[in-house]
This record gives sequence, C-alpha cells and structure tokens, in this order.
Amino acid sequence: MKRTALLSAGLVASLFAGNLLADAIDPHAKSGGTVVVTYQNDVATLDPAIGYDWQNWSMIKSLFDTLMDYKPGTTELEKDLAEDYSISADGKVYTFILKKGVKFQNGRELKASDVKYSLERTVNPKTQSPGAGFFSAIVGYEAMIAGKAEHLSGIEVVDDYQVQITLSQPNATFLHVMAINFASIVPREAVEQWGADFGKHPVGSGAFSLAEWKLGQQLVFKKNPDYFKAGLPHVDSITFEVGQDPMVALLRLEKGEVDIAGDGVPPAKFLQFKNDPAFKPLVVTGNQLQTGYVTLKTTLAPFDNLKVRQAVNMAISKDRIVRIINGRATPANQPLPPSMPGYDGDYKGYAYDVEAAKKLLAEAGLAKGFDTELYVMNTDPQPRIAQAIQQDLAKVNIRVKIKSLAQANVIAAGSARDQAPMVWSGGMAWIADFPDPSNFYGPILGCSGAVEGGWNWALYCNQALDAEAARADSMARPEQQAERTALWKKIFTEVMADAPWVPIFNEQRFTVRSARMGGDDSLYVDPVHIPVNYDHIWVK
Repeated sequence: MKRTALLSAGLVASLFAGNLLADAIDPHAKSGGTVVVTYQNDVATLDPAIGYDWQNWSMIKSLFDTLMDYKPGTTELEKDLAEDYSISADGKVYTFILKKGVKFQNGRELKASDVKYSLERTVNPKTQSPGAGFFSAIVGYEAMIAGKAEHLSGIEVVDDYQVQITLSQPNATFLHVMAINFASIVPREAVEQWGADFGKHPVGSGAFSLAEWKLGQQLVFKKNPDYFKAGLPHVDSITFEVGQDPMVALLRLEKGEVDIAGDGVPPAKFLQFKNDPAFKPLVVTGNQLQTGYVTLKTTLAPFDNLKVRQAVNMAISKDRIVRIINGRATPANQPLPPSMPGYDGDYKGYAYDVEAAKKLLAEAGLAKGFDTELYVMNTDPQPRIAQAIQQDLAKVNIRVKIKSLAQANVIAAGSARDQAPMVWSGGMAWIADFPDPSNFYGPILGCSGAVEGGWNWALYCNQALDAEAARADSMARPEQQAERTALWKKIFTEVMADAPWVPIFNEQRFTVRSARMGGDDSLYVDPVHIPVNYDHIWVK
C-alpha cells in the first residue's frame, strides 16, 4: 500500500495492551453531533476500485462495505456483508451467504449479483484498477485480464443471497482480500449512470453517504439512516476540509475549530505537543505495519556483490536516524514490522559495525570504496535522513551523491534497471494492504515485483524463495497456520541473508484529536480504516 504523509503515515496497527475495543459498539458512545477533519491535499477519488492512498482509504471504507472487515481498532477479521461463509475441504471454494435487507444508498437491496459485478469491475482492464492483482487467485482471472473473457468464471451467483468463489489454488490471504477497499460492493446502475465520474458521485451501502463535495474546499459526509449495523455511525455528519496546512490545522484544533488533524502532527510541532500538559492526553500513538528501508539494486555493480550489500547494512547507524526524527520510530532489522505475523523476535540482523563493514568491502576488492547515488523523496524529513545515511557511508569510503526528487520521479527511477542504485523509501515506504506477511514479500521482494514499474526497487529475485512463498500462501487451513508463520520467518531470514535491503526503522504514527472527541485511541490510528475509523468515533 503506497501512502505518503509525515514519514509515511497511513496503515497503523494500534496494538496497545488491553486497549483494543472489546465490542463492535462502544457502550459509552453518544449519538449525534458533527466532526471537522482537516487534510492538506484534496481527495482524488472515492471510487473503491480506484482509490489507493492513505487519505481516501478511510473515507471509502465509510461509504462502502465488503464481505469481510476487521474488528474496530484491530487486525482481527470479522464478517461484514457476509452473514456466514464456508470453505471447501480443498481450500479452493468459498461460499458466502449475504445478510438480507442491506440497502445501497439509492434504496435498492444489495444482492449476490452485485458481489459478482463489483469484483469483476475491479479486475476488468477497462477499470484500470490498481487493485486488480489482488484477485488473481480467482479462476478466470488470467482470461479476463487478457481481454479474452468478460466475466470471472470462478464467481457463481447461486441465488440472491449466496455467491460462490472458486480459486485456482488454496490461498491463505483470500479472506483478507475480501476485506480491502478494492472488494467493496457497488451498484451497477450507479456506476453506469456516472461512468468515469463515479468516484465523485459514490453510491455504496456504508455508514455514511456523500452529501457535498466542493473541489479544493470540502467534502461532507452524512449519516446513512438505513445502515444495516444498528447504532452506527455515531455522528450525524463529518466535514473534511481540504487545502489546510497541517501547522494551521493544529492551531485551529487548539482553538476548538477542528476535531481531527488528518495529516497528523508535523515534525516541527511534535515536541511541543508531546510535552504540553494540555495536549499530551490528546496525542494518539500507534505502531504501523510499516518498514522504512534502503534498497540496494542487486543487478547493478557493485551491489551485485553480496559482501558489498552486507557492508552497507553494517555501516548505517539506525539509532542515529531514529534520533533525527525525534524518536518517532524503532530501529528495524528485518523487512517485517514487529506487529506482523511472521516477525522473528529472535533474529538479530546486521549489527552496526564500521570496522566489519570496511573488512567486507576490502574482501570485495573495494577497500578504497566507490561512488554511488541515493535517491530520496524531496519532502522533509526525507533529505535529512538521506544525509545521515550519506555521512555514515562516508566512514567506510562509500561516496554517496544524494538525488532529492519529487515522489513520482523517485518511484519511476526505483524500478528502472539502470538508475537508482540506492533508494531511501521514506515517504513511500511500504505499508501493509492487509495484516499478512505475504503482502510484504510478493510486491516488494518477490520476482513478480522486480519489473519495470514494480515496487521491488532492489530488483531482487530469488526463485527458490518465491516457491517457498507460494507454498506458504497455499496453507489456508487453520491447522496449518503455525507452520505457515514459521515458514514466513524462514523466508524473511533468508531474504536478509541476501541483503537486498537495509531495513532502517518501523515508524510510529502520532496524531491529535480535540478534547470533545470520544472513543478508544485505536479508532484514530486504526489498522484498516486508515487513518481513522469514522464509523465508530463519537462526540462527547
């Protein structure tokens, strides 16, 4: 999931001990009231098949529903539009029974045929959905992507309230896929009415509907009185004010004019808010399913030499980088963040050791070092982090030229075979689409992502590990999950043995809410309703 904010504020796992919502509905929640949320940037689209950034993710979640979802403030799957589901003995056939009486915001009842239409719409090449690949396990995907079929043959509408989805092979992540925005259920008639403008006129079955959108100024969501989840949402309306500078938003929050600073706490205000007794209780902290890393292009000399890559891992002081960002992260030693299943707490990684790094470079025939380039996004604090990396590598005679560019240019260079030997991922770092280790392998470390336009900027491709990853993803039965987790630990340990990355830190998210806002802290750093679970927040 590609998100850009602060460092890369977005998908957050708020795993505070004893601080998760025990029930779907907060017994202390009050109904009514309005909420003001600010963002610096305008919203590009509210089409669930298209939207794929941290800002519109939570808005889309509140307008639409999916077959599966997550318990508020957690990464635990639960049924949403699905009343129930079953999985065949071979792990390939999923049968979903829909809740009856669920209505779209146009008044029509949601049926199983809408599920088939919505998933096929996302996969259809004409839609140009960035999420089409998530559905590659469904039988008929390849034919539809190739334009040889208009429908997914693996989706069968059994009756109005029952849909059956057949996979080409067992897939342990499929229920997670059924919970992401790209699997949102939409009414065909509304999509056909608005065409390419559906993202500006969204119609779903969610807790809110879009009441107003003044481009460049504000969006207003109003409560859906027919929402099928009793008691939700709690607030009557939400006004999203866009074009708001994050610093100004915090000043307005201090005055009581803003309830949630959507862009979080800017670095320049962080220490003030952290240390101010009046605002300290209002600062919300969460750990993200995110890792910030430096990629080493394994196809370009001298990074095609393992010893060079290992030396770079040993030459960078991660603790110093964390201090540069005011301690808003924890040092990382592996691709997976600590909150992700498969994270190996016993793995030590590469220790910071300048002399050992010099020795490895000498063994690689580069005792005098070499010249290289580090690409970085040109938004603070990313250039400062790049400078710290540059200074560390200079100590082992690696002379780094920093290329500070706009985000789009860094991304384009990252996947090119003849550019960007090193990339600092900050501001573009990978944040999980769903809480499963496979999402941290295939797109950014697997062979399928090591292509022009892909997100595997190291162009690292280990066919043997790809096979192991495929085996892990085929372990869909509950009794296989312990074995699957152990296999993922092994896969990521072997990735680090090849050292295509230098994992730097696992970022924390800090945001702030007004004193009038109620609800568990985890709602404001929610792992899937990114960054805020608007359905469950309430006004005191």
